[in-house]
Amino acid sequence: MREPAIFKRLKRILLGVDALIDSSLFDVARRARDFYEDFSLFMERFHVSGISRVGVELACESLTLGVVGLIGMMALASSAFQMTDENDWLKQTDLAVTFLDRYGAKVGQRGILHDDAVPLDQYPDYVIKAVLATEDRRFFEHFGIDVVGTLRALTVNARSSGVVQGGSSLSQQLAKNLFLSNERTITRKINEAFLALWLEHHLTKREILQLYLDRVYMGGGAFGIQAAAEFYFGKSVRDVTLAEAAMLAGLFKAPTKYAPHKNLPAARARANDVLNNLVAAGFMTPSQIIAAQRSPATPIDRQNESSPDWYLDYAYGEIRKLATSGKLGDHRILTVRTALDSNVQKRAEEVIEKNLSEQGRSFHVKQSAMVVMEPDGAVRAIVGGRDYGASQYNRATDGSRQPGSSFKPYVYLTALMTGKFKPTTMVTDSPVCIGNYCVHNYSGGYAGSMPLAMALAKSLNTVAIKLSIAIGNGDSRVGRAKIIETCRKLGITTPLEDTPSLPVGQSDVIPLEHSAGYAAFVNGGKKTLAYSSIEIRNRQGDVLYRHDRDAPPQIQVIPQEKVVELATMMKKVVEEGTGKRAILGEGIDVIGKTGTTNGYKDAWFCGYTGTLGGCVWYGNDDNEPMNNMTGGTLPAGTWHDVMAYAHQGIPLKPIVGLRPATQSAPTAALSAPLDANTPARPGTLSKNALQALQSIQAKIKMLDPGKPAAGKANDIPATPQKPPQEKQGAIDGGALTIQRLAQLSSQTTPSPLGVIK
Repeated sequence: MREPAIFKRLKRILLGVDALIDSSLFDVARRARDFYEDFSLFMERFHVSGISRVGVELACESLTLGVVGLIGMMALASSAFQMTDENDWLKQTDLAVTFLDRYGAKVGQRGILHDDAVPLDQYPDYVIKAVLATEDRRFFEHFGIDVVGTLRALTVNARSSGVVQGGSSLSQQLAKNLFLSNERTITRKINEAFLALWLEHHLTKREILQLYLDRVYMGGGAFGIQAAAEFYFGKSVRDVTLAEAAMLAGLFKAPTKYAPHKNLPAARARANDVLNNLVAAGFMTPSQIIAAQRSPATPIDRQNESSPDWYLDYAYGEIRKLATSGKLGDHRILTVRTALDSNVQKRAEEVIEKNLSEQGRSFHVKQSAMVVMEPDGAVRAIVGGRDYGASQYNRATDGSRQPGSSFKPYVYLTALMTGKFKPTTMVTDSPVCIGNYCVHNYSGGYAGSMPLAMALAKSLNTVAIKLSIAIGNGDSRVGRAKIIETCRKLGITTPLEDTPSLPVGQSDVIPLEHSAGYAAFVNGGKKTLAYSSIEIRNRQGDVLYRHDRDAPPQIQVIPQEKVVELATMMKKVVEEGTGKRAILGEGIDVIGKTGTTNGYKDAWFCGYTGTLGGCVWYGNDDNEPMNNMTGGTLPAGTWHDVMAYAHQGIPLKPIVGLRPATQSAPTAALSAPLDANTPARPGTLSKNALQALQSIQAKIKMLDPGKPAAGKANDIPATPQKPPQEKQGAIDGGALTIQRLAQLSSQTTPSPLGVIK
């Protein structure tokens, strides 16, 4: 049978296509071979051997490493440059804030000086030279990072086996002040270096120097060299002598250590070093400094003055957030009345310093932090560390540490919310494991069956783990997820690592948030957000923000009856368990919980009355173990000593639901110390008294609108001009503002106004 013509044609077409493909592939291969041969002949011209080849290989490797390094640097720099995304980044730090305490007394400033800032060209020549000779001699020569200075500092520090010299340039220090915290981490140092380069690109050297001198902390609550000159010598920086300039320049290294109002001999010795630096740098001759060496500077006597710097840093951070969110409009000069109780703040600092001085060596502990807060979130005091001048890192508001057993109330509360448990429910203290994780009690033994309330009082680790399993109906992962959900409801924002050890407190929390979480245990289960600013006014005295008006109200996040059950259990912790040192006295209910982490790296006590409370933490920045310190020792004792003082002179409120309704009314304010070891607290104004004075002030302002606004910063002198006794009596023609009256009540001597109920 003959093959159809169409099939013959199709075969020829397919054969032609196959031939075309074969010939094309052959041509491509031949051309590729020819190209490779030509390329090889061309590259042969560059063939090197011997020592030349070594150089070429090194250059190639360097280029490869350079590209990899550049990619790595861009990755590291990304977080730093994100901080400069805003076009008005400098304006955001351009606030000038005057802070008042809760009674209206001026307690400090933050931000720049605005109208009072001194232009760089008005500084005496020797002031600039003293700063540069001591802090950054190559400031006008380097590109933002002083490589020579850094290498020199590393060499000196290596020889001394410690930190003797700093290697940060002025640009790096300014970058830290503008964008970063004082946390001592590698990440911060990397960001600091990149931000210094960024500043050098966007600002001139003179602008960087001006910003640095206006913002650097110089002790005594003074930020900026102009404020320091006013504080230490009572004059503008324009008028300081060479000896005074040397003393000011000596403060940059360690403002608390060399503050002349605290340690004049050390300040003068440091000033002498600065004078010698001027000669060593070639800025002055020995004959020019001899007069300043023979007649050292003498500061104003301010030995009894202190500044609540930890608190002001926190409050200033709040103000910056409000300004960034647009809630303060375009106003940059502000007066802020805070919830700060100056007397309690001072007492907290004194107690912590006393305990660290007397027992720090035996317990091998160097740092502490404390927050004092009302149940609605008003922060009355913050201690962020032992020495603000040595380290401005605020451990109370920024430091994340393991809470140990002080975390267990969140676990017990979650268990109560399941409906399976009550304070009287019997639980068994016995061995328990989750996979390879087996938990043990602090005592090392097991106590058998007991009520749930007693298990919390004894702080049993095994029961906390068993509760996490029971909460999840046998699945510990589900149980831990519900515990984390409870923490989120109560305002804990730090990442909580979901591990079997979570219920015994091996995931970090921040003391400020931990304190706010505990506040819900006494306010009936309402979420508490910490705050410092009660009222914010602009330069003209107009109210821009009031917390009671503009902040969101507290919301109920936990059923009240469950919080009341937890409070009854936590009361037993103080009365019968590990927190006995926190007992305040008859008639004052205290709930609380101790916490101690593995290896004694952290020790806590968190507790509240119906009026005040908060958390105390002790530990070391480098996580070195302490010497057998538990939360029931120094932390509970510190909490007691501060709260025994703080509860004097204020109305005492009950813990919500803890006492019968017939006893729920606030008790009278304590007028005497709770024990012989607690100093008497000066009389203060109550909230109702302050509101009455505000009403009077508003009426005075309406009658005489020409009077300066009470919120204006310069209405309030830093200290009374006359003794309080001379101010007792009627308001003289409206001239005595609320801040002036309140200031008298917050002095360290008893106020003639007494306790106004």
